[in-house]
Amino acid sequence: MVEAPQVFAPAESPLEKLPVEVLDEIIAQLALDSPPSGYTPRNVDLINCLLTSRTMHVATINTLYSNITIPHSSIFSKFLSHVSEHPGLGTIVKRLDLSHFTSIGLGRSRQVNSQVQNMTSRTLLKCLELTPAIQEVLLQENLDDDIDENVLCKLFFGLPKLKAVDFCASSSKPFAESFTSAVTTLIDSQMYLGLRRLSLHECFTLPSSVFEILLPRLPQLTHLDVSHTRITDNALASIPESSSLSHLNLGRCTQISGRGVVDFLTSHPAATNLVFLNLACDIARYRLLWEVDVERLLPALPSTLRSLNLNGAKIRRWHVPLIRPLTKHLEELSLAYADLTVHDINSLFRPGPLSSSPSASPSSSPPSSPVSSPTRDYSVTEESSAPWIEPTLHYLDLSSIPAITQSSLFSASCVLLSPTSMPLEVIELGDKAISSLRECRNTNKRLGWVVKELGRRGWYVRDANAAGGNQSGRRSWKMGAMWWGMRKCPVAWGEVGGLYGHYMFKK
Repeated sequence: MVEAPQVFAPAESPLEKLPVEVLDEIIAQLALDSPPSGYTPRNVDLINCLLTSRTMHVATINTLYSNITIPHSSIFSKFLSHVSEHPGLGTIVKRLDLSHFTSIGLGRSRQVNSQVQNMTSRTLLKCLELTPAIQEVLLQENLDDDIDENVLCKLFFGLPKLKAVDFCASSSKPFAESFTSAVTTLIDSQMYLGLRRLSLHECFTLPSSVFEILLPRLPQLTHLDVSHTRITDNALASIPESSSLSHLNLGRCTQISGRGVVDFLTSHPAATNLVFLNLACDIARYRLLWEVDVERLLPALPSTLRSLNLNGAKIRRWHVPLIRPLTKHLEELSLAYADLTVHDINSLFRPGPLSSSPSASPSSSPPSSPVSSPTRDYSVTEESSAPWIEPTLHYLDLSSIPAITQSSLFSASCVLLSPTSMPLEVIELGDKAISSLRECRNTNKRLGWVVKELGRRGWYVRDANAAGGNQSGRRSWKMGAMWWGMRKCPVAWGEVGGLYGHYMFKK
């Protein structure tokens, strides 16, 4: 005998009688962080919940409007129209995510898209005015012509609850002029901004003066991404001591010096609890950290650090004893272009003697600052009495290290591909090494490793199906990113996609 389904009076079902906090958490699981591929409707399940009952309608509205993702100008127009008709909905919005925004696929050029007038500086400003409680705004280069001075003034001075803003790769001349004009109003002001997470990643057209004006007025700063910008030593040192930086990206910044960066990282109170630090440089243009800078920096890095990018730093074999302690808490380590041997890299994963420091080569230092031998002899005798602690590295960037080739990786003397290196699961390599490994399908399968490529980058990854395969890459400090080796700081929690994914993992 089949029992008839129980019928509940309105607002009397077990689901509707749950505490509001619990019901909100359940419904939040139906929301999508990233828009799906194509132009299919988003959040269909949430829309269905709206029609269930009044209780479910109220709970669903909060989830539906809390995080707004706008992939196309037509969707932005519909959202703006709806919020204009129902202003109460705008007060629910906590995040405006335009990181996926593009006109590609709609059959329009950027010029034609601007003529449609769905997304303009005027409509963007109106959107911000209708969302007074917004906490996170995620913008990017496809919108830089629409981010005018009025929009920037609204972001910096007119949204008291705003905690995070991302201007990823915005570099047009109008954007730079508007940004400079907006920030210049702070020169004679005693105003401090409530922003905690700021990304100017690849905003390379902003003048250095912008950073020297803006950064001293961010006393609560925790995340700062100024990769490939004109930030200076003075601007970096001007960050308020009350800030507590957990994420700092100074990659490819040519206006800062190694001494200035090391001084900041070793003495500034804001840098004592770093979790993510990117100091990568393009050695074809300049080198940020020389031997003496590396020697000063490595012993001073905090134990809170989980991701460290030293690509392009002048790292020599006598620095290995300084790197080894860091591998006991780091999960990501980037050493591209380092002057290391296979033996040096092996020593990060197994106990054993370390080479004493040789004399420094004058030719390896910049002409203006001759480098002498290391000030200390970091030899194995300093660690011989300490018990061996297994490394925590999951990701290691060995790109453009001459000693690391397909043949050296396959050699019995290299431990990187063996269980000894666990939990290591991703090795990033240069184009030449990846190309060679790509041809070794049978050997890769036997060793339990696979080649993966995305954009300009290539990785040798431990096969998840092999014994002791890779684990989940999700970490709280990644704020939603799943892959290893990110090169852009996240400023909001969520799945990574769109242009942010390009700059984080493809470039």
